[in-house]
Amino acid sequence: MWFEHVAAVEKHRQRIFDALDYIWHNPETGYREWKTHDYMVRQFEALGYELTCAGDIPGFYTVLDTGRPGPELLILGELDSLIVPDHPDADPVTGAAHACGHAAQCAALVGIAAALKEPGALDELSGRIRLCAVPAEEMLEIGYRMDLQEQGVIKYLGGKTEFLHRGYFDGVDLAFMVHSTDDETCKVSDGSVGFLTKQVVYSGVSAHAGGAPWEGVNALYAAQQGLSAVNAIRETFREQDLIRVHPIITCGGDAVNAIPARVVVESYVRGASFEAINDANRRVNRALTGAALSLGANIDIQDTPGYAPLYQNGDLAQVAADAAALLDIPLLHNHRVSTGSTDMGDVSNVMPALHPYCYGAAGTGHGKDYRIADPEKGCVDNAKWQLVMLHLLLENDAQRTRAVVENFTPAFPSIRAYLDHIDTLTCRGDRIVYTDGGAEVQL
Repeated sequence: MWFEHVAAVEKHRQRIFDALDYIWHNPETGYREWKTHDYMVRQFEALGYELTCAGDIPGFYTVLDTGRPGPELLILGELDSLIVPDHPDADPVTGAAHACGHAAQCAALVGIAAALKEPGALDELSGRIRLCAVPAEEMLEIGYRMDLQEQGVIKYLGGKTEFLHRGYFDGVDLAFMVHSTDDETCKVSDGSVGFLTKQVVYSGVSAHAGGAPWEGVNALYAAQQGLSAVNAIRETFREQDLIRVHPIITCGGDAVNAIPARVVVESYVRGASFEAINDANRRVNRALTGAALSLGANIDIQDTPGYAPLYQNGDLAQVAADAAALLDIPLLHNHRVSTGSTDMGDVSNVMPALHPYCYGAAGTGHGKDYRIADPEKGCVDNAKWQLVMLHLLLENDAQRTRAVVENFTPAFPSIRAYLDHIDTLTCRGDRIVYTDGGAEVQL
């Protein structure tokens, strides 16, 4: 029965708390999470799991077979942290900090893995269970990830998209994972926006800033004008499309006494649908490029797929509600689309998926005061909730999972079709060709 899984989590609560403590105090950003990876590998191997590791990047998965035929269910935990240098527990060298809750996810995943190894844990279940520790959910350090692309290490900037590409989710019928929230209740939303990620390189001409500035072309001024132009078009974005554009300058020049010849801007263009994202992105590119043209600079806009919009599966949301009710966990369905993003959205475009939130955190998400204030709720209850969801989905010959899959219409017919689509969103290269007669612009 489901309550046996709950009892198994109680047995392993110290293991869960130890995992939270280690991961919290060893934050690492995406595709750099080797200490976290190694710790999770040790935990899983100590429990007797055989792992398939990604190898050249952090992360792994393992498959637990119940011995009875049926569908395959995927549960995930995210390895990476953010960069919040003023967080009290930030890494003093890198500024990395777990200011989002991924440490609690991994701790809960360890608890789930331990509970499923208890005697009799699989007796009433059918099908297979895939547990996955996945890297690089937080989309940051875009330049670093593009370098990994150039080296052929990764194809996609986000960890789940990369795992889809590598075939690590092949054969999976549905997926869920639980994030942390600072609310008083657990919650399920209607989904979240997707985004396109942008690295924008303005190129000018260097010159002595005091002696002969007229000989230069100031890339910083071009970037400033580009950001002002983007701000000027914000009122053209429709409210229902939930467009968000939030650029930062990551390189503003090299020397104060030289006209900046190279300035780098990073940004997202977020939106509620691929159509809305693409439309807004064209307008953003026009604004950025027009600024470069006005000053005689050039601009390389490197558009790369970020994450897809998240489509929460209604049938899985009901399973989550039923599991929460059995555990007396308060759960709110807030019926709104979040303007944050997650690469769980990519998964939701090809299989039924759910990404609810579990209470137990406090502070401002992505802020210096964020913490797992109540590990009992944020990690132990988290593991229990997911295990009861798993039980409801795989008991009785996995009838509920079969119904979820039967009722699901994917946005794309296959993982390959989805990846082929997002590949069309990649666009890189200079957008202006200057000629004797003027300039040619490619948006």
